[in-house]
Amino acid sequence: MERKVLVEVSARHVHVTQAALETLFGPGYQLTVKKPLSQPGQFAAEERVNVVGPKKEIAGISILGPVRKDTQIELSMTDARSIGILAPVRESGDIKASAPCTIVGPKGSIVVSEGVIIAKRHVHLTPADAEAWGLRDKDRVLVRVDTEGRSLIFGDVVCRVRADFATAMHIDTDEGNAAGVSGVVYGTIL
Repeated sequence: MERKVLVEVSARHVHVTQAALETLFGPGYQLTVKKPLSQPGQFAAEERVNVVGPKKEIAGISILGPVRKDTQIELSMTDARSIGILAPVRESGDIKASAPCTIVGPKGSIVVSEGVIIAKRHVHLTPADAEAWGLRDKDRVLVRVDTEGRSLIFGDVVCRVRADFATAMHIDTDEGNAAGVSGVVYGTIL
């Protein structure tokens, strides 16, 4: 059985706690939904912030909602290097001893002592798809992406299986550009 999965490029973004959101945007502030994302309940917010590193800053980075228990900044390796941050490649949520930065909003700023990561490429899977494809949470797979002139095989792709996921692969902008991903693209789990 061929295991086809939608490949989505996840651009730089920030996840914030409610306390961080209120420091950045003001007391009692709530995120404004701009558009829903493919993962159920997740959305891109209207709100944007600047992420400051030792060399420079990147302005206008989207916040993704809803708010989380930890503040996390996901950059591509190119982004991180350009602002002087040595960020580790990690699964989302694994921020212990990751890189620091400053986040600046319209009403205030916060210094994040850890939280900047380069998201490890991964495939979100529903339990039904994982079972049908013989995969388990935390399995590592290869995914072939066939595009015009830039086809490649991604290695070390983490499978993440949860009932609240929709099946889709997430790669960052560096990886998407390397594979020439544009528009709707499907990969094959090998």
